[in-house]
Amino acid sequence: MRNPIDFLPWMRVLVMAMLCPAAAGSAAEPKPIPVRVVVVTTFELGHDTGDKPGEFQAWAERLPLPQTIAFPQGYRALRYDPDKQVLGIVTGEGSLHGAASIMALGMDPRFDLSRAYWLVAGIAGVDPNAASVGSAAWAEWLIDRDLNFEIDAREIPADWPTGHVPLGRTKPYELPAPALERSSGTNGYHLNAGLVNWAYNFTKLVHLDDTPALQKIRTGYPDYPNAQKPPFVLKGDEVVASDWWIGKIMTTQAEQWTQYWTDGKGHLATTAMEDCGVLQSLTFLAQAKKVRLDRVLVLRTAANYTLPPRGETAAQLLAQEANEDDVLSAYMPSLEAAYRVGSPVVNELVTHWEKYRDQTPAGAP
Repeated sequence: MRNPIDFLPWMRVLVMAMLCPAAAGSAAEPKPIPVRVVVVTTFELGHDTGDKPGEFQAWAERLPLPQTIAFPQGYRALRYDPDKQVLGIVTGEGSLHGAASIMALGMDPRFDLSRAYWLVAGIAGVDPNAASVGSAAWAEWLIDRDLNFEIDAREIPADWPTGHVPLGRTKPYELPAPALERSSGTNGYHLNAGLVNWAYNFTKLVHLDDTPALQKIRTGYPDYPNAQKPPFVLKGDEVVASDWWIGKIMTTQAEQWTQYWTDGKGHLATTAMEDCGVLQSLTFLAQAKKVRLDRVLVLRTAANYTLPPRGETAAQLLAQEANEDDVLSAYMPSLEAAYRVGSPVVNELVTHWEKYRDQTPAGAP
């Protein structure tokens, strides 16, 4: 028979574990990685650094984001700066990728996102009524274009301006407009206006390069005063859709759709695919107390116009831009604008974290 004294050390460990279970498990549970800002981009063409850039490369190289963190439940590996405590993610293109990737990140126990700010920084189409290619727009309203009834334009009544009809209504733009969020779905998101105004005021004087190529593109839009300007920073809202639409008629419809869902408060500037999916996941994560929904910013930069230049058709514009990133008319300037306008906000937040950790900044309109 074994000496009972041999069991005394194990008994001590067992008793200590029962009395102090947190201490017993702490060695196996490292603290979550602290995150002050999450930079959200949607695509990268090759490697994170050193080759032809997508939306993510400038952040990885220049912020920088030196550490790579495996993210098998998402689209692509994450990048992190432990000094600034900035995390970068590439969601993948489209609303489904955007929603799934952000939900996967928000539920990842490796990260403490409870106080994090979120900056979506990506390229977009731009309404020439709002701005010029190469410009950067801070959005307050994100309006979903996919959630609706639709009749083909060749079958709509003669007095209808579009075949898009809000769910719960029987004709386009029927009043009163439904609530943005309801049981049948969500048609948009209203971001924290104070934070958006703060970001815009903080960056509105950021210089954006005007190149001969941009000047040449602008010559095709003589009927649009804002499209004639050199690139600039503005406040302007976004219509989000999974299809990449083009043309004057559809641009007008997107302008009216924005006005309808915001009761005239929103004004279309940019068009993109992912951001309502991103916001839906962040909304659910906020309900679970994982993130702060009042700390979300969306910056979209103008890679191409949403309608063709004078003398061309929508089909001709589509043919020119069907290869997407290679031939978007202002692709490289829009990538630069996203980093040049977005990075000062990121650096301000992390450099003065003691100021912004508990108090979300708010700016005058």
